[in-house]
Amino acid sequence: MNMYATMILAFGMSMDAFAAAIGKGASLHRPSLKEALRTGLIFGVIEALTPLIGWAVGIAASRYVMQWDHWVAFTLLFVLGARMIWEGFRKKESVEDAPQSHSFMLLATTAVATSLDAMAVGVGLAFLQVNIVTTALAIGASTMVMASAGILLGRFLGPVMGKWAEIFGGVVLIGIGSSILVEHLGLFA
Repeated sequence: MNMYATMILAFGMSMDAFAAAIGKGASLHRPSLKEALRTGLIFGVIEALTPLIGWAVGIAASRYVMQWDHWVAFTLLFVLGARMIWEGFRKKESVEDAPQSHSFMLLATTAVATSLDAMAVGVGLAFLQVNIVTTALAIGASTMVMASAGILLGRFLGPVMGKWAEIFGGVVLIGIGSSILVEHLGLFA
């Protein structure tokens, strides 16, 4: 796989993390650059590890991983999205009450849910002659940049949207999960 193909793959793998990060950033009260970089780092590290895990699983278990990854991703994203929607409707209208950061566990769970497709890609890369470490680092770096940018973009959307920002973020997560499920099941192919 050449450098351009690796860059396109890395960018493609980071798009769902970008969308999730926008929702996360919009639900925070003026997230700082530090919070954006923290979120980007968490998403990037997890996104870099999952293709390595998928590659290690390799040929022997590829059919098992690919049979369930979309269901796991859908379930995690649906539960996280539903929780965000629930919290959004429970909130007062004031964005001043929004937290300044998300917990590590919430970010890590979201990152894992949005990176399960990267694990499946890692399984596929086990069949190709690629440098998996370089590819995983490219995916992780791209995801770190995109998730950090998503948090910062969400910073501007949050005050405009008020309590609807968290509801929107939840809908985005459910949409990403549904998209993964539909794509893997081939429902509209």
